[in-house]
Amino acid sequence: MQFAPLRQRNFALLWWAGLISIAGDWTLRIALPIYVLQLTGSALATSGAVVVSLVPMLLFGLVAGVFVDRWDRRNVMLVVSVLQGLTLLPLLAADSVGRLWIVYAVLFVQSALAQFFMPAENALLPNLVAADQLPAANSLNSLNNNIARLAGPALGGLLAASLGLTGVVLVDAVSFLLAAALVAGIRGRFTAARDADTPPLGVRRELAEGLRTAAASPMLRALLAIVTATSVGEGIMGGLFPVFVTGPLHGGARELGWTMSSQAIGGILGGLLGGRVAARVAPKQLLTWSLVLFGLIDLAIFNYPRWADVLWPGLVLFVVVGVPSVLSGVAWMTLVQGAVGDAYRGRIFSLTMVLQALAALLGAGLAGPLAEPLGVMNLLTVQGTVPILCGIGFALISSRLGDRPYPAVVSPEREPVAEAS
Repeated sequence: MQFAPLRQRNFALLWWAGLISIAGDWTLRIALPIYVLQLTGSALATSGAVVVSLVPMLLFGLVAGVFVDRWDRRNVMLVVSVLQGLTLLPLLAADSVGRLWIVYAVLFVQSALAQFFMPAENALLPNLVAADQLPAANSLNSLNNNIARLAGPALGGLLAASLGLTGVVLVDAVSFLLAAALVAGIRGRFTAARDADTPPLGVRRELAEGLRTAAASPMLRALLAIVTATSVGEGIMGGLFPVFVTGPLHGGARELGWTMSSQAIGGILGGLLGGRVAARVAPKQLLTWSLVLFGLIDLAIFNYPRWADVLWPGLVLFVVVGVPSVLSGVAWMTLVQGAVGDAYRGRIFSLTMVLQALAALLGAGLAGPLAEPLGVMNLLTVQGTVPILCGIGFALISSRLGDRPYPAVVSPEREPVAEAS
């Protein structure tokens, strides 16, 4: 059951396309900030590249979901992959400080295109596998993300050292084009069934329709609240993680790399186990218990340095925490995919991405001002309680909902699409 989705041609093509393109992304994600820092000697210029990548998510994220629900999702992924490969090439000309604007422009365009690709992929997946294989498919998707996360940075560092930015850009561009070729092999039409035969209402009205759909479903409200709350914690963790490793863990750049690799290894283990566990545990229960377990392990990670100043327990715990992290993600994704009709999935996943971005920005903004008065370990301890509270809260909410369906609220011109909670 764990690998059954890979025996289906369409899903296998999507899986390999994701693995190749994500690995290519990680090579550039590692190499480009190093290149900008070497080119400018400015940490501000390097952080500017991060900010530029976030802006399109806030500008275009919600609107992109409207078009993902209008267009054939396979074609969206195909066209976006080709465009992402081609729009990387101007980076080859960014060889001086005076041409740094090219880096920012490319990152902006890449991020804007990604706002279409990711909702399309998540909305397409339930149409490629049987319903009983959906948890396993989501688990396998998490597996390829973590394999790429483990291999991509190492490849990026190697290419940057041996071939410079040129080699990294060409490898990433080829990865997008290979992914596009694989996506092109997926057979079938994947326009949302209802919207294929219904004239568009207009971007603003369809966007409002998607937001009302999310607001009308108690299950979706709970799931979106979880991803928002945990993303605030991830923003805090992202801002303080290097401080935690170099401070309480007494590490440096090498140890920081070890901890990141440990997380990826844990994610791979979680991806391998996810399908088996999800086949035995209902998604609601799996989400509850994996969130609680994730939070408890986080608390252990952030507090053991109070009693021991060695690194190895942290590395072990970073591997272990990857398992409930993946399991919670698999359960969450499966519940969202089942809680909304196909015609609305693009807008719901776009909304999710925007909420995650805003919440992560809030968390990162809180990390700096609060770290000094509260202390790094104390603030991370507070952050570690968030998944536990989310798991307990979701258990209470889902027990009240039971298995009742909640119809989507839509515009008068539309027929409601039933949801499974």
